[in-house]
Amino acid sequence: MGIKEANIYLDNQWNTYYAGQTINGRIEYVFDSPKKVRGIHVKIKGEAHTEWSESKNEQVTDGKEVSVDTLLTGHEEYFQVSYYLLGSNSGNEIEIPAGKQVYNFTCTLPPVLPSSFEGQYGYVRYTVKVTLDRPWKFDQETKMAFTVINAFDLNLNPSYKEPIHIQLEKTFCCFCCASPPLSVDVQAPVSGYVPGQKIPIRVEIDNKSNVQLHLVKIFLRKVVTYRATSPTNQTKKTKDIVLTIQEGPAPAGSTKSWDLTMEVPPIPPSDLVNCNIIDLDYDFKVECVVSGMHLNMSGKKYIAIGTVPLVGMIGQAAPSAPLPEVTGNGESGPYGPGQPAVLPVSPGQPVAPPAPGGEGTPGGWVMPPGPAPVQPYQTLYPTLTTPVYKESPYSARTIQERGESNHMMMPNNFAPFYPTYAAVQPPPLPQ
Repeated sequence: MGIKEANIYLDNQWNTYYAGQTINGRIEYVFDSPKKVRGIHVKIKGEAHTEWSESKNEQVTDGKEVSVDTLLTGHEEYFQVSYYLLGSNSGNEIEIPAGKQVYNFTCTLPPVLPSSFEGQYGYVRYTVKVTLDRPWKFDQETKMAFTVINAFDLNLNPSYKEPIHIQLEKTFCCFCCASPPLSVDVQAPVSGYVPGQKIPIRVEIDNKSNVQLHLVKIFLRKVVTYRATSPTNQTKKTKDIVLTIQEGPAPAGSTKSWDLTMEVPPIPPSDLVNCNIIDLDYDFKVECVVSGMHLNMSGKKYIAIGTVPLVGMIGQAAPSAPLPEVTGNGESGPYGPGQPAVLPVSPGQPVAPPAPGGEGTPGGWVMPPGPAPVQPYQTLYPTLTTPVYKESPYSARTIQERGESNHMMMPNNFAPFYPTYAAVQPPPLPQ
């Protein structure tokens, strides 16, 4: 006897918002009998957390060594909005009747927030938790996660328009004689891209050596640095391959050239602005696999992944007015002065407009009055394709936090949604 259903719904079909926007939502309960509660409480918060274990050997009294695991953690909170939708923490009991009951909530996000991120050793996560506060009994909690995006406009840093150019050259020794060189030249037109763009890659091989080049492998990698602050300050760095393309071979004495493409998937934008315990970067790595016992050749360049693509290079208008250069802490970002800027860009229309008679989406939810949120970048870049929002390949196994009840009602997993410009093409290779 009790709750048959408990679901949280937001006014956005992707559950995705930009920093500074307002979230409107509701909790829907279905009770199979009347329920006595002190109140119904909602908590909306944004936070980052890192966590991993490290082992080290320690001597015990008899001179033996044992392996001891230390849990390292880091945590920071960006905001928390907490209030009662019904009742209070000190009021009298309230009886909620059986059947379906709906309670609305709202929250305006701070103007500067790091983008949602789910990683191997940490996350930046935004959640809504609604609690049935029951006196003398276990509280009943319902929880969901949603996506927040800090808009990253690639047009604010001229360095992102610079091409990627990786040149590799190597000579091989055989019986004390050096062969002529193997030269590999890899180019991409710019250093800043957005999800959905196809990166055109030009590979040119001049193999004057006597060694075969088996493969040229090109990787888009996600480079993440996690920081722990307790019990000591520690860092952990991971390099995960997001995409791989390859081509080959180029036999000894041959010349080859290939035109390849790499489509950027829905991944979080570079530089988690205002986050001090997780650094997110991307690089473009080239590895050349050669025959025999010789060492492979490799090189890399950092690239930026944004949410607003470069304009003026894809047949689009330049900004009509300069945009503010803002970072979360007022300092320069890792890619140059004032990166990234915070733009309160809307991820789209609500699920459905309010229908006549006050009926909105299923469940009797009435949309807030007024027009849909404005998308300022459409004024700045009037011909820019409107993005769609797709689920990231990187997800959380659970959104349950340490110490939370095992009886909480929540989804089995969560993956953020990110904007993708599937129809936008990057500029041609420089001549």
